[in-house]
Amino acid sequence: MRLARLVADLLATEPEARGLLALLVLVDARRSARSTPDGGLILLADQDRSLWNRERIAEGHALVRACLRRNAPGPYQIQAAIQAVHCDARTAAATDWPQIVALYDQLMQLTPTHVVALHRAVAVAEVNGPAASLALVDGLPLAEHHRFHAIRADLLRRLGRLHEAANAYDAAIARTTNAIEHEFLRRSRRSLEPARG
Repeated sequence: MRLARLVADLLATEPEARGLLALLVLVDARRSARSTPDGGLILLADQDRSLWNRERIAEGHALVRACLRRNAPGPYQIQAAIQAVHCDARTAAATDWPQIVALYDQLMQLTPTHVVALHRAVAVAEVNGPAASLALVDGLPLAEHHRFHAIRADLLRRLGRLHEAANAYDAAIARTTNAIEHEFLRRSRRSLEPARG
């Protein structure tokens, strides 16, 4: 963030420099809620939002608003706006998912990558349901990426297709090199197994 602040100051008329700073500030605002005391991963929906840094969120929102006034959108600015919408929600259920999908639509126009499409599909699941999202995900050529399989696994779990979900978790586990994500995926995979009395 220190470097991003420096760049934003040096390039004061460049909206994307402010957009990058806003993105970093808003992501950092959630830092203390993203992991368990032993370093485990906590998904956004499960985070204790009282731990989010409200001063950072206010700073990030101010930066996003300044970018919007410039009316020269770029990928960093749109990603920051997506983070701002997440940070606006006091609960996961209160998240304005239609706005997030609309922002991803705009991001897809600027950076039409398969990874952006994957993230957009996650938002679509919250608006149109997991089946609509799975149809989008299954059309993406990302079979070598662990997050593709992890997202498929979660969607299949939500649809009650637990055997397919387990296979997707196995594929994600086999492809991740991050120890924290690996353990999170293993826990998610184990949660599909029936309880043994």
